[in-house]
Amino acid sequence: MQALVLETKNKLSLREIDLPQPFGPHDVRISINTVGICGSDVHYYEHGRIGPFVVEEPMVLGHEAAGTVVEVGSAVEHLKIGDRVCMEPGIPDPNSRATRLGKYNLDPAVRFWATPPIHGVLRPSVVHPDFLTFKLPDNISFGEGAMVEPLAVGMHAANKAQIHPGDLGVVIGAGPIGIVTALSALAGGCSQILLIDVQQPKLDLAAALGPIVPINAQKEDPKAIISQLTDGWGADIVFECSGNERAAAGVFGLIAPGGTVVMIGMPGQPISYDVVAAQIKEARIEHVFRYAHVYDRALALMGSGKIDVKPLITDIFDFADSIAAFDFALKMPATSVKAQIVLG
Repeated sequence: MQALVLETKNKLSLREIDLPQPFGPHDVRISINTVGICGSDVHYYEHGRIGPFVVEEPMVLGHEAAGTVVEVGSAVEHLKIGDRVCMEPGIPDPNSRATRLGKYNLDPAVRFWATPPIHGVLRPSVVHPDFLTFKLPDNISFGEGAMVEPLAVGMHAANKAQIHPGDLGVVIGAGPIGIVTALSALAGGCSQILLIDVQQPKLDLAAALGPIVPINAQKEDPKAIISQLTDGWGADIVFECSGNERAAAGVFGLIAPGGTVVMIGMPGQPISYDVVAAQIKEARIEHVFRYAHVYDRALALMGSGKIDVKPLITDIFDFADSIAAFDFALKMPATSVKAQIVLG
């Protein structure tokens, strides 16, 4: 089948590739309609690696996807041909210790789309386990369905934060993950989110989605604003989504005593932070790696209208223009949040 293939760093091809697809009784075959371009896809394109994950042979990109079921295995009960679905892209070992403990996202043997050496889904069809395939509500488009994957990261972060109703949250970084984290935290009970970034168009877009206060760190002092809004107390929760080393190291200056920091963004190198600043506030620190057990809830929130991701889909490309789409994503303008490629 034809697919978007990362041949090596900085080289993409839209070409035929042989992709064996074994089909078992609990599998479904899905005709891919829409695939989002994730920052990790772009990072592999630009750098050829993310940490220990190195592209050593041609790899199909893409893991944020939605499509239509075209074949079901003999043991599949909750899906049928014609169902519109989205797919959780990480397939864990069902017998691993992590999976048995319910932490399947931490399974070292997980096979995650478009993470070397596992092929992604920028191709016409894919075979996937039925238990990781989720039917879309009737009022949710394929484009929104492809947004469930990044939204799941925000949902997992909100769960990790253990939000109490009325909490004041801060999100650092107004990229796709930062904005869906803000939306997830609001849905989870935060009364307000202060969103920090340096790109005003993204801040303006996010501010229209709910009680989100945009803070441009190039023009304003986030710490002073938070202090003013809280009478010097600080934010209950800080979600670090930027991956910026300096921002990640400075999170403890923003939180209240007894507050929580959730680390989501991945800095390009190890960081150091002020342990004493964290200790004197008894800060609780959580870390997020992908997600687990949140797709159903994400779809329920989207279907009910509690979370609207449509405004985040700012740029759409045809499959034939996939290489141009990645070149666009490589230098995405401040007015763009999420680019998607449509195959169907």
